[in-house]
Amino acid sequence: MIGRRHQVALALAALLAAAAACQNQARHESASPGRPAPPPVVRDFTLVASGDLLPHASVIERAGFDAGGRGYDFRPMLAGTEPVVRRADVALCHLETVYADRGFTDFKAPPQLAAGLTATGYDGCSTASSHVLDDGAAGLRRTLDTMDRAGLRHSGTARTEAEAHSVTMLQAGPARVAHLSYAYGTDGHPMPAGQPWAVNLIDADRMISDARAARLAGADVVVVSVRWGTEWEEAPDGTQLELARRLTASTTNGRPDIDLILGSHAHVPQPYEKVNGTWVVYGMGDQVAGEMYNRRGVQDSRGNESTLGRFTFTAPANPGDRWEVTRAEFVPQMYDLDAGRVLDLGRAIAGGAELQGVRDRIRDVVLSRGAAAEGLVMGD
Repeated sequence: MIGRRHQVALALAALLAAAAACQNQARHESASPGRPAPPPVVRDFTLVASGDLLPHASVIERAGFDAGGRGYDFRPMLAGTEPVVRRADVALCHLETVYADRGFTDFKAPPQLAAGLTATGYDGCSTASSHVLDDGAAGLRRTLDTMDRAGLRHSGTARTEAEAHSVTMLQAGPARVAHLSYAYGTDGHPMPAGQPWAVNLIDADRMISDARAARLAGADVVVVSVRWGTEWEEAPDGTQLELARRLTASTTNGRPDIDLILGSHAHVPQPYEKVNGTWVVYGMGDQVAGEMYNRRGVQDSRGNESTLGRFTFTAPANPGDRWEVTRAEFVPQMYDLDAGRVLDLGRAIAGGAELQGVRDRIRDVVLSRGAAAEGLVMGD
């Protein structure tokens, strides 16, 4: 007879053999053809951001022509940006103007622009702008209503006090991205009566407080869009430098409160710089604009030059730590006034020395504050 201890040993050996067989079978099945391997865990995401959208009369006319006389179609105009924008996990733009139902002017755009942006792959826009009250409270409300219908998120302006105190949160791959937006002013237009919260204005303390609130609301990454700077100046001014320093120095429990700053307003590309370990784009330039005239009243082609910023964020090894930018890129662009198209100058250029000269000028400005040494590269 077999002793009880021997029986237990035999049973245990049988169980171990069965487990090993199952494990071998699972390995075989996972590696066998026709049976896909488990998807890898995604630990990063890519964010793309672009500069001012300023549809002057000539831009609006072009969109009307592209629509064949049936409204306005901005998709062909933006098609050159789509390969970069569409590949991003989240893509942000800056809307300088408001939408109008009729009577379109340099600062009142057709509502079809929102649909064109969504079709190109944009997820949201910053709307805090010096022109956001050009058509009063009605224009602000109409703009946000139009964006809602197009499925385009927005940050920086609000129709209600509750909306003003909410956080615009976007899903970017595995991460939640909070998008905040602020402007230096509203070009003399007063806030709508009884609505002091309608437009977010630059205030360092408030911006830091909002960033911390976004983090408490669950944001893994906090992105701040700022309309600031001096028009036609390629170098950031003192206000930009000081605000960038203060915002990037703010931390909570050793973690920066703000993870990326995106600037607009100057009408020309401005430098990228890493400040206190955080990337700051002082100005992306005008992605779409008609003929631009500088402070001397001279048409200035720099007003039709811009960059797309592309930043890859990677998840921290320890939960609660910072999502780090592991790749930083800029893509030079130009709005071709004759063709009415945004050109991607980061791609192989077939237009000869003139376009190469534009690309090189943009590159020199972008890298003028040492960003190359911090790892910034030109993308396509």
